[in-house]
Amino acid sequence: MQAIDLPRPDADALAHSAHLIALLRETIAAHGPLPFSAYMERCLYAPGLGYYSAGARKFGAHGDFVTSAELGPVFARCVAAALAPSLQMLGSGADWLELGGGSGAFAEHVLLALASRDALPARYRMLEPSAELRERQQARLRERLPEALFARLQWIDRPPETSWRGVLFANEVIDALPATRFTLRDGEVFEEYVALDGAGAFVRQDRLADALVAGAVRHLERQLGRVFDDGYRSELLPQLPYWMQAVAGTLQQGLALFVDYGYPRAEYYLPQRHGGTLRAFYRQRVHEDVFFHPGLQDLTASVDFSALAEAGAAAGLDLAAYVPQGRFLQAAGIAQAHAEAAAGQDDAGIYALAQEIKRLMLPEAMGERFQAMLFTRGMAAAPLPAELLLADRRARL
Repeated sequence: MQAIDLPRPDADALAHSAHLIALLRETIAAHGPLPFSAYMERCLYAPGLGYYSAGARKFGAHGDFVTSAELGPVFARCVAAALAPSLQMLGSGADWLELGGGSGAFAEHVLLALASRDALPARYRMLEPSAELRERQQARLRERLPEALFARLQWIDRPPETSWRGVLFANEVIDALPATRFTLRDGEVFEEYVALDGAGAFVRQDRLADALVAGAVRHLERQLGRVFDDGYRSELLPQLPYWMQAVAGTLQQGLALFVDYGYPRAEYYLPQRHGGTLRAFYRQRVHEDVFFHPGLQDLTASVDFSALAEAGAAAGLDLAAYVPQGRFLQAAGIAQAHAEAAAGQDDAGIYALAQEIKRLMLPEAMGERFQAMLFTRGMAAAPLPAELLLADRRARL
């Protein structure tokens, strides 16, 4: 597959990608074709070479994509408004754990918002395995936060191993988990692999699925009440329950908020979505060539929120709400957050905030395409916004 109308990387970037390509080729030559999930894992997380492990700018207008948190302060202010009462209820020893801190923009804005609400966590922990991103986050937050707030920050490279109380937050994290690709042929389940052709180029290859993948696909069919047509191709995350247990298993009391793009299961696996949701992001462009310069682009698949709800339940979490991002922000008081952020701004600042609100709220932008799923543990009466609970769409799961 040829990428069309994509900017050409510079010489340094091409050399970087060439190192990862060589590693992938060596691995395939030595061990045979890679499951697509293994290829995706290496493209994103190979030490020093993967997209999230290396030094290229990823977030914001000059990177490859823009998250809700990178648009400005409003998203973080809304999250703070929605969760601050629960954080206060948890008491002075509560922590905040952010999975994957991006540029550090969310941590900056949410800490300032929590401080204004007298709801600061004892520690703000950022689980960031990328040394390069960690350095960027530290530099930004040291420069922009008061010393007392910066002192509450702590960087970790694995989930807490001892019990803790507080808030777990993950924005656009699950979409970057390595996805298993499957297809159907003559009623049999096949898993997608990455192989090499005679010229050493990466090509897709389907192999009969093992019991784990085949069982996961048959589970989907039972849940959907229909079998997949031959040729139907999509993704799943058989590792999601184990991942959820790893990141949330030690949360003794508190809340877990996941925001990402995706669908409930019945919409994710619609017959017309027969090519799946896998895509690549490069320089603000979305395309389908997953072999385009490995290590220089993000690879992502939408989230099956029904699977996320199941994984949360298996990890002992209680589902509190499932809503589109727009409804979550509305319930969290986006109008007030906008007014607070606009105070003292010049015309350019006001305009930027207006554009941020549009991106966050419009259905065709992030308002409906992104979903928020909130879990609790040990908080039967968590003080959540009433409008959030009324907007709950769990029946669609």
